[in-house]
Amino acid sequence: MEFVVYILILLFTGAFVGFASGLLGIGGGFIMVPIQFFLLTALGSDPDTALRVAFATSLAVILPTALSGALGHWRRGAVMVVPAILLGLTGLVGGIFGAGISSFTPAAILSFIFGLLALGSALWMLMSRYPDINEKPSNSKESYLFWGFLGGFSSGLLGIGGGVVMVPLLNILLKFPIHKAIGTSTAFIIFASIGGIITYIFTGMNATGLPPYSVGYVSLIQFVALAGTSIPMARVGVRAAHKLPDKELKYLFAALLIYIALKMMGVFQWLNLPL
Repeated sequence: MEFVVYILILLFTGAFVGFASGLLGIGGGFIMVPIQFFLLTALGSDPDTALRVAFATSLAVILPTALSGALGHWRRGAVMVVPAILLGLTGLVGGIFGAGISSFTPAAILSFIFGLLALGSALWMLMSRYPDINEKPSNSKESYLFWGFLGGFSSGLLGIGGGVVMVPLLNILLKFPIHKAIGTSTAFIIFASIGGIITYIFTGMNATGLPPYSVGYVSLIQFVALAGTSIPMARVGVRAAHKLPDKELKYLFAALLIYIALKMMGVFQWLNLPL
């Protein structure tokens, strides 16, 4: 029964993050990482190992989900191909560096950083308004390369796709229309996640205490359960992004992020709250 509940939680999590990925252009790592981490530690895994498995497996799920979502956005003309490639090239390198550092950093530090970024992202989602932009963006290649590396580094370091950082960056700073920012961000996530996945596989090859059926730090059981629902739901999210307002889901996602951020930062534990 415990294993069945474990799988059901992963399946539901995958469905939710897949839909959010397609609708909002985010990779879903802010949800998948803590859910996996809490499940693994509840099953007795060492926190350091559990967090790295969560990061690595999250990126492994994000990759096909992003591929599915990017294809849907590309068919609708929402992916700016050249910027996506430039962002992605340094995003891949940044993902390698980020995952390399994460593989040797204590879980307490990583979870606190993860919580801070999740909290900042939630507050940004609640407070920001994306500007209406109609003109074609004109940015230098160097700017795409710089921001791509930064987004990839955060992706590899914390097991997130980077879209929650990249979408507002593309829209507000680089002046992409919002639908093109979402589509191009989804394409960028493909590259950024590959760098992190490769690194986590190699750094986890000789790790101890890994879950059964793991390749490096990537748990194949968790990957199959999460990806099995996230990939098809990403396509549903893409269709919804071009038909429905995303305000309600944005508020729901932000509220969930705030809870997760406080949980990962240990705030509830410090306050002795059973949350």
